[in-house]
Amino acid sequence: MDVMSRPKEFEEIVALDAAMETFREHGYEGSSTAMLVDAMKIGRQSLYDTFGGKWQLYLAAVRRYGLIETSAHIGVLKGKPKAIDGIRAAIERVVRDARVGCLGVNSICEFGESKPDLRDIRATAGQALCTVFVARIREAQAAGDVAADLDPDSVMDFLSASFAGIRVAARGGAHDKQLEALGQLTFRALI
Repeated sequence: MDVMSRPKEFEEIVALDAAMETFREHGYEGSSTAMLVDAMKIGRQSLYDTFGGKWQLYLAAVRRYGLIETSAHIGVLKGKPKAIDGIRAAIERVVRDARVGCLGVNSICEFGESKPDLRDIRATAGQALCTVFVARIREAQAAGDVAADLDPDSVMDFLSASFAGIRVAARGGAHDKQLEALGQLTFRALI
């Protein structure tokens, strides 16, 4: 007798996106399995059958988030003909979206470097973003728009730290004018 498995009754990517939003808001520890299956609109067994468990789901969500965010940052960064305008637009995007939880920053705050599989996912997304940022920083330096004596890799480190700080400040209750000032100061530090 042939036993056929039941077909999936949900779209994996839609369920993953719902899990990603739950993790963004509540973190790994703060997201119970019940919260996740409710948000994903799937059964508990489907979560395990499809994603392997809560940790594997979290890794998949962080990976997807990294792809989406990296792509969005690169689009903004490359979306302006002048490199300095692309850099400014990227900073403005971070400020504008700071109140929406950043799964990358949240995962660093929650786990630091303690989970190699998570660290590797973040490193992959970070490297892709860093490559484009550093190229645009060099372009801006060649055009005289960013101080020539600044090391492009150090500028990228500064921007990454500033972006994380802006997002944490937003989560901590900073008001819009404070976030805008942080973004403006971040930009001014480059010129």
